[in-house]
Amino acid sequence: MLPRIRSVIVLAVAAGVAWGCGGERVTTSQAPEAKGQAGRPLGKLAFGGTNEQAAVLARVQRGDADVSGVTVAFARSVSGRPANYEWSGTTDAHGRVRVVIGGPGVGGYYRARAVQAGSVLGSWSSIPVNDGYETKVDLPVDGSALVTGTAARDVVTIGEGQRVQIRTVLAHVVVPSVSDWARYSAELAIRDYGPIHGHEVELGEPIDGMCSQDGGIASAERIIANPQVIGVIGTLCSGSAVAASPLLGAAGLVMISPANTSPVLTSDLTGNPGSDYHPGYFRTANNDLYQGQAVADFAYNELGLRRVVSIDDGDPYTMGLTGAFGNAFSALGGEIPATARIEKGETDMTGVLSDFVAAEPDGIFFPLFIAEGSPFAEQVKNVDGLNEATLLTDAALLLSEFLGTPQSEGVYFAGPEPVHGENVNIATGKNGDAVLAEIQTIHGGTHTNPFWAHAYDATTLLLSAINAVAVADGGKLYIDRVALRAEVGATAGFPGLIGELTCDGFGDCGTGRVNIYHHTDTSIVDPAQLPVVYRFEP
Repeated sequence: MLPRIRSVIVLAVAAGVAWGCGGERVTTSQAPEAKGQAGRPLGKLAFGGTNEQAAVLARVQRGDADVSGVTVAFARSVSGRPANYEWSGTTDAHGRVRVVIGGPGVGGYYRARAVQAGSVLGSWSSIPVNDGYETKVDLPVDGSALVTGTAARDVVTIGEGQRVQIRTVLAHVVVPSVSDWARYSAELAIRDYGPIHGHEVELGEPIDGMCSQDGGIASAERIIANPQVIGVIGTLCSGSAVAASPLLGAAGLVMISPANTSPVLTSDLTGNPGSDYHPGYFRTANNDLYQGQAVADFAYNELGLRRVVSIDDGDPYTMGLTGAFGNAFSALGGEIPATARIEKGETDMTGVLSDFVAAEPDGIFFPLFIAEGSPFAEQVKNVDGLNEATLLTDAALLLSEFLGTPQSEGVYFAGPEPVHGENVNIATGKNGDAVLAEIQTIHGGTHTNPFWAHAYDATTLLLSAINAVAVADGGKLYIDRVALRAEVGATAGFPGLIGELTCDGFGDCGTGRVNIYHHTDTSIVDPAQLPVVYRFEP
């Protein structure tokens, strides 16, 4: 059993005495001195608590290199008794392994041993473990163990016969077709994956994030009100994610978006977190820095454009994308002679277009949503001085609703690959063609956007992580929120419908691949049927 976690946080500093056993070279553990706890010995750590389960997140390194494929085992450190290494795991490609330690009174000191191909690489002692907490420890070969952090474990208990609860936060009012297909994909992914340790998964009623900050806050608060919810598929729009992510993150939930793309939600792809990054946030969609680079490369090198103006609506998504494009285009030698910003819901583009005429562009980049993007595309074609400019946009307009309008003809679209055919999702064994055919059989119609596959992969990624960390005991299921985040974050080479998914340290799990499509025939409203004129891969 996993009784309620105590609220005592124990901070430790370096102490310990080396010991030897069986000729192994054993080193003691060290921990950075905690502020306000100077001189507090490890011996003051709580021992024999009531949670009966703790965890160690270990990282094995030789010098600066991570060591993968190593079995790391832990044993209680009891004076006068031989070590019984009964808890173990194998390091991943990043040299990391998470080991759950169970049994009565698990708090205290532990020994660790790393074995590879029958040989002991290293052994360590005096590793503090506390009931109800996860201890992070570095295990350098030929060096001392270093405790780098302790986090309280938040365990959700699923009772016998109860369901695992996850939710979707989409945008059914603003982009109904995209939301519907994302929901269909999530539902099918749950059905295809099946129960988790005998417990069915419940998606609950769809929640609308409204593509706004207010919608993001409201949806997050609604989810947090139910402490049994452990994960979220969404949001659909970056604007609502900016507001929802800090709330869901603080509550310990995992959030995996199939369509958010703004760099502020993750990072600049060079190791620096975005302004709105919060732990627990992940996405299968691409970071817009890739899309901005793709559009810039295509515009400059393929179309020969040199002066491109851009427009956004103040949303984190459109702002992030125009910024990424502008930086990439300028780096290539292009010029951004004018930029403009409109309000959400604005449809009269007279003032903006007048400013653009004065800038004399040969291209216009307008990554807007359909409510503003469609009237912009219609009006710009009737303005002298702009009607010959090349129009470029993104996946927010890669919709059947827009593709069937006259103003969409001639526009170039940047977006993910919409056809996934033979790509197989490893969690369910289904390929893209099979998933798409089944959704169409159940719901009818054809898909109107490319993000359905991202939603399927996001859902199976979440379910696989839950399955990996959940502990079944006596008909009940225990799911550690901290462990769940760590499991999703450690995703590497996960075969999905969109390709192999690998999550970086800031939650970007997408492939980075971007296609440029050219739309010249309004009778073609299926994004999958548009001709691809350029492919980008980081």
